[in-house]
Amino acid sequence: MAFNINFWKIENEKLVEIEKAKLGTEERLENWIEKDPSILGIDALIIGRQVATEHGGRIDLLGINNQGELIILELKRDKTPREIVAQVLDYASWIRTLTYSKINAITEEYQNKNLPQIFAEHYNQPLPENINTNHSMVIVAAELDESSERIVEYLSQEYNVNINAIFFNFFVDDQKEFLGRAWLLDPEDVQERSESRKQAPWTGVWFVNVGEGPHRNWEDNIKYGFIGAGQGPKYSRPLKKLTIGNRLFAYMKGLGYVGYGEVTKEASMIKDFEVNGKKLLEQPLKAPQAAENSSDPELSEWVVGIRWLKTFERSEPQYFKNIFANQNIVCKLRDSQTLEFLENKFEVQKFS
Repeated sequence: MAFNINFWKIENEKLVEIEKAKLGTEERLENWIEKDPSILGIDALIIGRQVATEHGGRIDLLGINNQGELIILELKRDKTPREIVAQVLDYASWIRTLTYSKINAITEEYQNKNLPQIFAEHYNQPLPENINTNHSMVIVAAELDESSERIVEYLSQEYNVNINAIFFNFFVDDQKEFLGRAWLLDPEDVQERSESRKQAPWTGVWFVNVGEGPHRNWEDNIKYGFIGAGQGPKYSRPLKKLTIGNRLFAYMKGLGYVGYGEVTKEASMIKDFEVNGKKLLEQPLKAPQAAENSSDPELSEWVVGIRWLKTFERSEPQYFKNIFANQNIVCKLRDSQTLEFLENKFEVQKFS
């Protein structure tokens, strides 16, 4: 059954459906995504628009994520089912061959800045040493026919291809415009299946970055039993992957691993997090700006409760050359050498 989005407003405790409207031109949608790719619900930096391929095609929008992986964003427009799926696969066959110099050239032509510069400005971290080791394909549409949906699901679920579809429906009510969004497949599930083709099996334990600065402090983390991230959804959203009972190792950027613990409370805004019946923000925290934006779900610090089983001071990080580290706030720890090292240093039972 083809995916469909409906939208209601509430009037006097009654639901009144808002009828769909024509967007007019999909160029509007392309413009919105170009200006603010966060409306996709993923963290992406747009580095090209109408990118010409060597096969005579043009990619509507080309993005890059914080791991240096390219993202193909293709609007359905008036293409037939076979055309849109075949076209995005054709683009992917070209994308996978791109070298750093070609990607940088595409970026400079579009942004008038080189890739390392714009990447650092957007993600607040340096460009990874190796880029374009993987890529994803996203079909953007108001709707897809059942045949296209089946093909996308088949490629993703049976062959672990990183392909998905995202739907935007347009609504007008009382001269006000609304835009609704939904994914065909859970994007995190698609990413996980795709990565499983090239990566070692998950060890069952999570890797978490515990940054320090005005909004967070490792001593606070230890004393009050939590980890945090925020000042933007691209930082706080990954915390929502963690569920009660998950085990994790905490890594401090540039130093090494400093903690091992178990999740006791799932992600919540910092203003709602309590420690022994008292609000965390009422505690004498060492992070001076922990409460900044605490009433704004988008910008607030979000925290996850942790029962620390073993910790080290920031002056005693556990590290060896080539130990696994990642710029993501949360990711699955897969490196067996790192895990064996951490199991020994943190005196925990073997996961693998």
